[in-house]
Formats: sequence, structure tokens, C-alpha cells
Amino acid sequence: MNRAVEAMREAPGVLLLGPPRIGRSRLLEQLVAHGQAIGVRVLRCSPVAAEQALPFMGLIDLLEDVDDEVLDRLPAGQGDALRAALLRGGQPDAGQLGDARVPLAVLTLLRRLADQGPVWLVVDDLHWVDEPTARVLGFVARRIGGTLLRLVASEPVAAGRGPAFAPLCPPGTARLTVPPLTPAELAVLLAEHAGQSLPSATVREITRAARGNPGDALELLRTLPPDGAPFNAPPTNGGPSGGLSGWVHGDPPGGPNRAATGEPPGGHHAELLRTLPEPAREALLLVSAAARPDLTLLATAGGPSVTVELETAERLGILRIAPDGQVAFDSPALGRAVYAEAGGRSRRAAHTRLAAAETEPVERARHRALANPARDEEVARSLMTAAATARRRSAPGTAAELAALAVARTPVEQPELRTERRLTAADYAVDAGHRDAARAEAQALLEEPDPEVRVRARLVLLRCAGQSLEHEGGLIQDGLAEAAAAGSPGLEARLRCWQANRDLLAGRLDQAEAAAGRAADLAAAANRPETQLEALTTLAYLRRLGGDPRAESTLALALETARANGIDDVRLREALMTEAVFHLHANRLAAAESSLLELLRRFTGQLGMEELIDVTIQLAGVRIRAADCAGALRAARQVAALHARRLGVEQSGEDGYGAAFEEAGPVAYVTAAAESVGGSLELARRLAQRGARTAEREGDRFWLLWNLTVLGRVHLMGDEPEAAVRALRKALEIERAMGIVDPGVGRWHADLVEALVCQGGRAALDEARALLDQVTEAARRLDREAVLGCLERAEALWHLARDEHAEAAALLERAVARLRSEGVPLELARALAAQAQLERRRRRQGAARSAADEALRICQDTGAAAWLGPIKRRIQGGGGGRAGAARQSADASGAVLLTPSEQRIAALAADGATNREIAAACFISVKTVEASLSRVYRKLGVRSRTELAKAPTD
Repeated sequence: MNRAVEAMREAPGVLLLGPPRIGRSRLLEQLVAHGQAIGVRVLRCSPVAAEQALPFMGLIDLLEDVDDEVLDRLPAGQGDALRAALLRGGQPDAGQLGDARVPLAVLTLLRRLADQGPVWLVVDDLHWVDEPTARVLGFVARRIGGTLLRLVASEPVAAGRGPAFAPLCPPGTARLTVPPLTPAELAVLLAEHAGQSLPSATVREITRAARGNPGDALELLRTLPPDGAPFNAPPTNGGPSGGLSGWVHGDPPGGPNRAATGEPPGGHHAELLRTLPEPAREALLLVSAAARPDLTLLATAGGPSVTVELETAERLGILRIAPDGQVAFDSPALGRAVYAEAGGRSRRAAHTRLAAAETEPVERARHRALANPARDEEVARSLMTAAATARRRSAPGTAAELAALAVARTPVEQPELRTERRLTAADYAVDAGHRDAARAEAQALLEEPDPEVRVRARLVLLRCAGQSLEHEGGLIQDGLAEAAAAGSPGLEARLRCWQANRDLLAGRLDQAEAAAGRAADLAAAANRPETQLEALTTLAYLRRLGGDPRAESTLALALETARANGIDDVRLREALMTEAVFHLHANRLAAAESSLLELLRRFTGQLGMEELIDVTIQLAGVRIRAADCAGALRAARQVAALHARRLGVEQSGEDGYGAAFEEAGPVAYVTAAAESVGGSLELARRLAQRGARTAEREGDRFWLLWNLTVLGRVHLMGDEPEAAVRALRKALEIERAMGIVDPGVGRWHADLVEALVCQGGRAALDEARALLDQVTEAARRLDREAVLGCLERAEALWHLARDEHAEAAALLERAVARLRSEGVPLELARALAAQAQLERRRRRQGAARSAADEALRICQDTGAAAWLGPIKRRIQGGGGGRAGAARQSADASGAVLLTPSEQRIAALAADGATNREIAAACFISVKTVEASLSRVYRKLGVRSRTELAKAPTD
């Protein structure tokens, strides 16, 4: 809207483009309202297809508000011709209407109106304008230069295509493409139109299928089943895929919710389809029924004539055929309407033909099931096999759909088998992000008489909770009671593992450790080696967090348990990943990355989506520590893509991540951490804030802690020490409450020390000193060499703030040597930047330059784009000359006057630089410059730049 308003001030017109139903008309209405509010005269028409054959119908609507008196003042010949065209008197004459008199009359009329004030010609849906009106518009458009006349029009344009009616607009018309809505915006729109809360899985599926198109989203909303369950639409074509709750209970796919809307199924899409010949509708049905339709599959299923029908449909703008033969509807809602409009017999026939043509086993099983709604054990068994195959291929949505179909096809005479498949289908639904469907199925299974089934159903409900386990204590306790009633220590052990995870996320490490230990004992007694492996792995990790030296031996026991019981498959994933994490904590970075890559290689095709996300998160973390910034970004973005795929949503938004973190503190953390080194600090800040909000909302203190550590570092690197202190103090509070002792786990404490030093003041310095002493003791006890190097750098800054140069120099020398030896380049760059700053203060320009050059070279070589600006500012913070007026010093009490960033800003201001010039030189915003100068004035006791320039140098 803002771009359109701006364009109307600078261009002779605006042409709004975008696919059908994207919201062009809505935006046009808002633009017209804006014009009328500022005194613009608006002449408007909205042509439709049914009236395109009526000559001058568009012009009649456009000039409807122009009085006859105005027409009377036109030159005689022009006025008569225009009145005849507008059907306002006189007999239409073919000569008058066909020559230049009507276009000239309209041009004269509009120029006279524009002489009185601005005039906008508004044409919604330019492509439906009748031919005579189009000739007039083109004539006028070429001659309105230098007037207050503007043209505002809209035209539907499919993706990748240009406007066909641009010649009807003035030369220089601004072309604006209406963008899709974000997933969050679509969710709000759906809630408003539904008038009730929709299941989150339904919202995600509509969002995925609509691809940001609000009209398509509302069309899909109108075709929901009456119970509001997820509609049965595949990612691209609109046929029967993805919806789970209906299939789990054996309901047939599809079925529009006519009663809810009072509208025919498919809305205007259905009207379009009814105008097509039967062969065309049959071809389109095959497209809508196939998950991945291509010309080869469709022609095999429907015969050679299908290709001709599809090519005709492409010319009509109904679908697109890619160069590789892939076929997709131009609108997902149209594909949904095709499938919904077809009768059950037609749908089953389409699936029968596709099953015979399909060569891929998973898709063939799906089509066989949809072609035959009867309960059939052979079909059900093949569906379960296909579902397991799809899950191994990291296609959780397909796996969930196939498992649900298997439940529906399982004969009722086999209740135990049916129950087992219901549990599997619910588990697969969780994998696919269809938590509402999984939750509904698990709740239904709680009514089963078998206590073991009820406990397993509760385990599904716990998976549905995601990171929000804090609210599920009752679920665990009820499950423990049922496990005891069933006399099953094995099931109790599994629940104790969940109890340990719940306590970990809530920050109760002692209780978590006790639950994990109890789970390991129960599993051993019940001879459940898989559960024992899981419990021991969790126990080892908890002991590492608490600084317990038994952590390594506990993990070794877990791996030995696996070896002794022949567990050599994907069930080893958690233990092997924990082994890699231990390498990371101890700064054995090469070993950590090697272990994770080996894990991915070893279990290729066996990891589910959640497991793959977990491993990739850890891989990104290792690469961040190792300063493989490009590799870290790749891994983090892969995590975001996998998570979005698991949720069934598209990544969108200007940051390229979109809504992937609405329910994933871990995903937000790793992407923010990767962006904070190799990408954008601003983007890292937004991601970390989003992750912290999500974790806090879910009661997930564990991931709240880690998102806060990234947020604090981003604030620190952005010269916002007060904000950094707030975030990192909260992180420290959580860490202490949780009982985390090992500083190698997050390696962030030096950031809080530095932020406190930059903030300044006696209290902050005292707090920094106390934290230094405490964390240094733990790092020495646990042999965390890299952590000690970071702390030595932070302690040097503490001494530097007190003008204790000798102490700072000795600490920095040790920090540089230690960090170089440990192979942590980015932390080494920070230490070298501090060393350069100190050497400038000591007037040792050669040493300063050498340290500065190496620090910058490290950032450039590692691809640490986000760190270049901050490192440069720290290096330049101790400049000489007039910068002496802003040099950091301390009063008698030890209170810091200026931070390094404030030194740089004050020096530039004292030299006469404007706020904008300072912002450009320091890679910060003008707003940050203004805030920093306010602090400088307050600390130095000056009130202007003139006084700042005269301030004493010591």
C-alpha cells in the first residue's frame, strides 16, 4: 500500500499485478479510499467477463458520475459521439463510434476535470474491459502527460508471466506485484472468517496449500469437512493427501462443508469446472488425485488424449506444465475443487487408473487404497509397509497418511492389529506435525481396556506436547499408575525417561537425574535394553550439565549396553549424538563433527524427521564453534527447512525463515546462533527473540536459556551493553536455578563479563569480578581450556576499564596463546581485537596493527560477516588525537566513563562528523548513535558537541 501511494505521486499510473485472488481488488479499494481522503476525484469501473461483449460498457461505468452538463460543454461533434457511446441520448452512429471522436471526447473531458484537481481512473480487472473501452483507454493513456490525471488498474498475472494489457496504461506506469501473505497473516485471516478456533494442523495445511494467497486460503476453508478436521489436500495439487483424523477413523477423503458456509463446494472454482467438457474434467481429476503428477504418469493412466486436454487447460490458465513434465494447478484451491466436485465413483476410478500406471511402490499402495474403500487386510498390510518406507525416506506427511489409511482398511475382526496400527498411525502423525489428529487418536485410545495400550497412548500425547512438557505432569503420573497396575516396569521406565526430559526442560536437573537413574534401573530389571540405552544416555547428559565427572563413564555404559544387546541401528542415534556433544563441550571440534557426519552417513534413510533435525542442530553448533560460518549457515537453514517441512508449511518472509519457529525454541536458537556469526546480527536478534518468546510461552527453560545467550551476544556485538546484560543476567539466573555447572556447555559467560564492563559503574565491575572468579574456578576444575581463554580475554577488559594496562596485557597474551592452541578462531579474533585496542592505548602502533590485521583476517577467512563491523569498532575504539577527548578512563572509585564503542562515537562526533556519518562509519543505526551520544554527554558532563571537542584528554 505504501509503495502504491508513493508511486502515485511520482508515476502517471500504477498497475497492480498478481495471481487471481491474491488481493489486488482489496488493495485497489484501499488505494481508492486513500485517494478520496486526500481530495482526489475517482472515476471507477470493474468490468466482468459476462459484459465483455457489450461495447463501451467499461466507459459507461467509468463516467457514470460525470454529469450531463459536463458533456454539454464538449465540442459539438465530440459531445454527440460520447453521449451516444454512453447511451445518454442520440442515435449511435457507426461512424461516430468507430472514429477518433469518442477517444478525443474522453481525453478532452478528463483534461478539463484534471484542471480542477487530481483525477484517478480506476479499472479493476483490466483484462475484462470491452474492446471499444480498451481503445479509448489506450488512446488517453498515451496523452495524459503533464496533467493531474492518473490511471490505477489491476490485472491477474500468473507467476513468471508479464502483464498482457500494459499498453492500456500510460508510459512509465509503475508495476507493483501484490505479495503473498505470511503464514501468520493467513492464520489471522482464517480465524476471522471461520468464526471459531481451527486446529493448528488444519491452519498449517491450508497455509501450505494456499502459498500465501488469501483467496485460495478462504476457498480451501470453505471446503473443510464439517468437523473442521484437516482437509485432504496434497502439497501442490489439492487431492487426497495430508488429512489424517478423518482417515484414522475410517472416513472417506474429501467432502465439502456446505452447511458451514451455505455455498456450493469450491465456490467460483466449481462454476468454472462445470463449463469444461467431460474429457477435460477427467484429465484434471487425474492431476488432482496424483501426489506428484507428470505427463508420463497421467498419459499412462488416462491415455494419449490427456496430454491434449492438459495443454488446453494450461492455455486457459488452469494449470502449469513445467519443462520436465511436472504438472501443477495454478491455484491449489482449484485442484481441491476438482477433487471435491468429482463423485466418489469418479475419484475411485481415477485412483484405480493411477494405481495401474504408478511405478513407485509407496504411491501405488496409496492409490490402491483410495480406489478400494473396503476393509482388506492385504491392502492394509501393504499400506503399513509403504508408510514405513515413506518414514525412512523422511516423508512424514506421506507416512502419516498411509498409516491412517491402513487403519481404515484393517478388518474389524482383527481388533488387536487395528489398535497396534492406530498407535503407529498416531506416532506417524506426530512426526508429520499433525498433532491435533494424533492427539485425538491417542485420547480415543485411552478408552481401551488394556492398560499397556493406554500407557502407549499417553506416550503419544507426551510427544504431541513438544517442548511444552511442563504442563503434562498429570499425564505422566497417570501413566505411571497404569504402568504399575499393568505390572510393567518396562513401560514405567519409558515414562520415567519422559519425566526426566520434562524436569530437564523445566530446569529441575536434580529431579531429572533421579528420574533418568530410576528409568535405567527399571529398564535393566525388565530386560528392555533400548529403554535402558535411552535412560543412560539422558543420565550422562544431565551429569555433564551438572559438572559430574561420572558423565563420561555413564555414556560409556550406555554404549556398552547397546553393544552387548546388539543394538546397532538408528536406536543408537541419541547416544552417538550425545558422544558428539561431549566432544563439543570439551572443544574437541574435529571429533564432534566427524561423529555427527558419520552418524548421518551410517543411518541414511533410517532417521525420522525429528531425529534428522536434532542431529543437524548439533552439527550447526559444532560448525559455529569451529568458525565454519558458511557451513553453520547451511546446516542451520537445513534445520529450518526440515522443520518447516515437518510442519507442512512453506518458508517465507523477508528473512527466509518465515514461521518455522512458531513452536520450536531449538530451531530458532540454532538459526539465530548461525546468523550471529555468518549472517546478519539484526536477523539473529529477531530469531533469538522469537525463540525465547516461544520457549518462555511453553515453559521450556532449557531452550529459553540458550536463546537468551545468543540474544545477549548479539546485543553485545551491536554495542548495546545494557540490553546484553539484561538478557545474559536472565540466562545466568536460569542456569543457576537449573544447576548447570559446566561452563563448556554454552561458553557464554565471558560475554556477560564484557557486557558488564561496557555498561560501566562500580556495581557492574564488582558483579563482573565475582562472575569471573566463579566461572574460572569451574573451568579450571573441569579442564575447559577454551573457556579459560575466553574468560582471560574478558578479565583483561575488566583490567583495561580500570587502566591497569600491565595486568590486561599479560592476560591477553595468555588468552591469545590458549585460544590459538584450542583452535577457536572467532574467540581468538576477539582476543586479538582487545589486544590491538590495548596496544593503541600504550602507543605501540606496530603491535596494535599486527593484532588488528590478524583479527580482521580471521573474520574474513572464516566468513564471519556479522563480526567484521563489531571487530573493527573494537580495534578502532582506542584511537589517538582528538579521540583523546573521548578516551575510556575511570574515576577514583573505579567507575568506567566510556565504553569502547562510546569512545569511537565520541571521537567522531568531536571531529565534526554528523550522526549519519558516524552510523555509517561504525556500522550501526542513527538511533543507536543518538542514544550513545546521550550517554557520552551524561558521563563526561558535557551538553553539546562543542563542549565534547573541548573536553580534557585525561
